[in-house]
Amino acid sequence: MALKNVLHLYLSPMNFKINCIIIDDDPEVVTYVKAYISDIPFLNLVATYTSSALAIERLVADDVKLIFLDIHLPGINGMEFAKTIYDPFNPNKPRIIFISGSEDYVRDGYKVDALDYLLKPFSFEDLFKAAYKARIFFESQAKLNAGFIMLKVEHELVRVPYDKILYIESVKDYVKVYLSEGAPVTALSTLKSLEEQLPAKQFLRVHRSFIVATEKIDSIHSYTIKIGKITIPVSDPYKPNFRQQFQAWF
Repeated sequence: MALKNVLHLYLSPMNFKINCIIIDDDPEVVTYVKAYISDIPFLNLVATYTSSALAIERLVADDVKLIFLDIHLPGINGMEFAKTIYDPFNPNKPRIIFISGSEDYVRDGYKVDALDYLLKPFSFEDLFKAAYKARIFFESQAKLNAGFIMLKVEHELVRVPYDKILYIESVKDYVKVYLSEGAPVTALSTLKSLEEQLPAKQFLRVHRSFIVATEKIDSIHSYTIKIGKITIPVSDPYKPNFRQQFQAWF
């Protein structure tokens, strides 16, 4: 039985739908992407556009969360358009699933936090897998408002409030979450996973091994951070974002 015929048996209900748009100048591609989206219950297609310029006004309305974006577009191409709306400090920015006939821009897609990259022609199953990544991402984002994160510690999930976290350190296959009170929490996770789940306005990745709670920083000297008695370095790949967020400290 086709995947789209049994989705209702496996998908738990969401309390919201993901508003999405398609930006592609190929009518044939738009037709089959629209058909695929109509068979995915957690997506809500609000509009289609043939160029990036035409889509700008809709994005300003702030109700679009997901963009199915072609790379080769008239005027501003899809990758350049993605760069213009990319904001690493805005957790509410629209997320992108690229659709392209070429693999040439796959690596560039990661630089703008694209959720996936689909090569034309793609099947319903391919698009569904990409859309499901978006669902997982937006469900995680919705949980941010709760003010805590759930961490897998041995055989249970442990609730850790954001305001108790000082910093997080990567230790092989685990993360160590240091708290303002009590012993550190060691959880089975990765820094990348936590970086995607934690609110960007409160937490900042400063090193391949460290995320810090920005409100818990006591002092900054050059590119080192002090939180209590601990000194944490800011490594080169993270310095531009760090400097942008703490311009007044330099």
